[in-house]
Amino acid sequence: MTSNPVDIQSQPESVGNLPAEPNAFIGRERDLLDLVSMLDRVRMLTLCGPGGIGKTRLALKLAASLATQYPDGAWFADLADAEVPERLVPLITTALGIRPEPERQLADTLVEALRPRAMLLVLDTCEHLVQPSAELAKRLLSSCPGLRVIATSREALRVRGEVIWRVPPLGLPGSADAVNGTSVTSAILDCEAVRLFVARAAAVRRDFALHAGNAAAIAEICRTLGGVPLGIELAAARVRTLSAAQLRARLAGRFELLALGDRTAPPRQQTLRATVEWSYDLLTEPQRTLLSRLSVFNGWSLEMAEQVCADSKIPASLILDLLTALIDKSLVTVEPELNGLGRYRLLDTVRELAAEHARANGEMARLRAAHRDCMLAMALAIVSRAFVRGDPPWPERVAMYNRGMAERANFHLAHAYCVQHGDAEAGLRLCYALRGPWLASGDVSEGAAWIDQLLAIDAPVPGGVRARALAVRAELAFEQQDYQGAARFAAASFDISEATGDGNPATALRVQALTLLLAGKAADALSYADAAVAAARQMRDDWEEGVALASRAAVLAGQGELAQAQAGYVEALDVLSGNNRIGVANVLYGLGQLARARGDPADAVRYFGDALAIYQQIDAKPEMARCLGGIGQVALSRPDPAMARSSLAESVRLNLAAGQRLGIARGLAALAALAAAEGDQRRAVKLAGAARKLFDMIRSATAGTAARRLDDLVSAADRQLGPETVAVLLRQGGALSPRDAVALATAPAAASDARAPERDLAAPPRRDGDEDDRGELSGPPWPGPLTEREAEVAVLVARGLSNRGIGEQLFISQATAARHVANIFIKLGLRSRSQVAAWVIKSAPVEGGRPPE
Repeated sequence: MTSNPVDIQSQPESVGNLPAEPNAFIGRERDLLDLVSMLDRVRMLTLCGPGGIGKTRLALKLAASLATQYPDGAWFADLADAEVPERLVPLITTALGIRPEPERQLADTLVEALRPRAMLLVLDTCEHLVQPSAELAKRLLSSCPGLRVIATSREALRVRGEVIWRVPPLGLPGSADAVNGTSVTSAILDCEAVRLFVARAAAVRRDFALHAGNAAAIAEICRTLGGVPLGIELAAARVRTLSAAQLRARLAGRFELLALGDRTAPPRQQTLRATVEWSYDLLTEPQRTLLSRLSVFNGWSLEMAEQVCADSKIPASLILDLLTALIDKSLVTVEPELNGLGRYRLLDTVRELAAEHARANGEMARLRAAHRDCMLAMALAIVSRAFVRGDPPWPERVAMYNRGMAERANFHLAHAYCVQHGDAEAGLRLCYALRGPWLASGDVSEGAAWIDQLLAIDAPVPGGVRARALAVRAELAFEQQDYQGAARFAAASFDISEATGDGNPATALRVQALTLLLAGKAADALSYADAAVAAARQMRDDWEEGVALASRAAVLAGQGELAQAQAGYVEALDVLSGNNRIGVANVLYGLGQLARARGDPADAVRYFGDALAIYQQIDAKPEMARCLGGIGQVALSRPDPAMARSSLAESVRLNLAAGQRLGIARGLAALAALAAAEGDQRRAVKLAGAARKLFDMIRSATAGTAARRLDDLVSAADRQLGPETVAVLLRQGGALSPRDAVALATAPAAASDARAPERDLAAPPRRDGDEDDRGELSGPPWPGPLTEREAEVAVLVARGLSNRGIGEQLFISQATAARHVANIFIKLGLRSRSQVAAWVIKSAPVEGGRPPE
């Protein structure tokens, strides 16, 4: 395994997620100029108008025009899939790549992540949830001063400071009386509506062009359609089979008939609906049937359409030709390919009308059930191949992961159907199949919510299905740092598996082992880990065996049994090789941590780098940040300031982008240590203040070690800068926003503080308390194979302290002290504490005329 772990500059920094334009943007030049000028003065702009008027397309064009003016880019969130208010925030955070945080409302994480950013956010399709969309926009704008929002909605959100722009129809040609004969061509040539019609017509028929013979008909078509872009595009698609004159005649008759209908609707809504209905009526019966059935999807592939929409009326063999016809008529839009597969979507207005026809035909209930079955089959097919040894190769597994992420909206629809119809069994099967994408992508909160809703349904569910779902729920709870919940769900899963002989006892036992380890019950944790390995082998599940072996190795490492832990990780790597490389990456990260604990920086960097290369392939930002953070910590201890700075800076930037406060705090603490090592004490203390503030806010059980190291840094700064100066700097750091703190931390290294003593970076750094009141050494002032912390532990061993006493002296756990002692034995080739004491007396330089007592 090889990689270049610190070649982080090769990863371009994201500046947004705006979708590519499907075709040329035509017209609205004046509108764009006015809107660009307007966004210089306002913070929220809402583009209003009926469906099909071009709100989304205009918003995207506007955002793309302004993206370079915002340091944090322009971002797009499609809210059309938010059937309930609870879905608004998850859709936005997913679009922005912001991950949920344990024990914190997702909206709070979103606000904190956006608070420091200077960015443009497009909230598209807000009209179905106007009030919650308005409340969310109001909170974001009031909390995030650098944020600008462009919303699209059929009605205004009525947020304070909102500027409403009513999107007008495209410019229309004058009346027929104003132009006649050959002069009509030049008279309408620059008309927006005509330009759009001609461009779209030429796209379906290459020889189509505006000329004297069709100019009057085209002008009349555009006037009849009221300049509504969607209507014009639907009509233009018909020139493949109709001349402009024929099209004008058919449109005129249709609109005269529809004029007898509802006259109370706004004119453009009448026009648009009439246009879509007209296009629908012109379809053949099979085309109409397929269009109405496709409304059940939120994006689809050909295979999905064949599975859900085919029956005796429309055989699967006809789906492709019918779909092609709907594309030709601009009723179905083609999206970018995914893994070489074509994907398709209905525009909201078309989907709305198609769904009405599906309900009128009595087909929607059957379609939703078929859609659920399709999504369940897809998820089960992916999981059956993605987590087994052998084929398929890793690139194909990456494609499966991407497919699962692309279908999140459809999976959501399937889950919602199961909850609405009390179908707990199918819903829980779907949850179990989606465990991989949820855990890898960080969408653990959404997964946990679905499982909780489905478990609450009072319906018979096979024991094995319930046990597997509870095992997934335990994993998700563990990722949420809800360790008590994780243990509870795991125990419930194991009990059902034991009673029924079905389920996933290996996962349940593995999660229990890890929760026991965190609770300080190392012996019990090892027992459960051993049981998890045995259960996985009995299940003949290579994936579960590999991750169980890795968990067992983590338990051994926590007990200080580094040699056994190393062997365990190597065995796990062997079992997982040829399987899903996400598991391999997790093991490599564990090996990196182990190498770091052993004081083997070369191996640690290699393992972290290889894990990083895998995580980059699925864009797992928090995991990438962990690996980069590990590399940075190793570089700090070498010391290698250049590697430390580049790795830690990228790590903290990734955590900032994902909204992960714990990762940000750890990164700031490490960068504070780097600044101190480089003699920049003032910056170090400011960063320590910023990190302390975040640690205090998080109150995470896993934050303790990093937080306590800051105390040593501050104590050392007290001696060099003076307590009063340090107190001021700490307050200044604590007042920084996460973004400003990260900016300070990642800025080019500053010159050393004038009052800070110079020291050789190649020498091991001294710590606060290097010399106590008896003149005894308590730090690592000699060169050798031990890390700074291990040298401290060695001195305390020489003084006769037990592991518990060492832990109390250094504010670390007894298990961590034992791990350090084990590392010392391994590195020095010693077998007893008395040998360690002898080595300390022999190796330490004389201080005050004598070695340590």
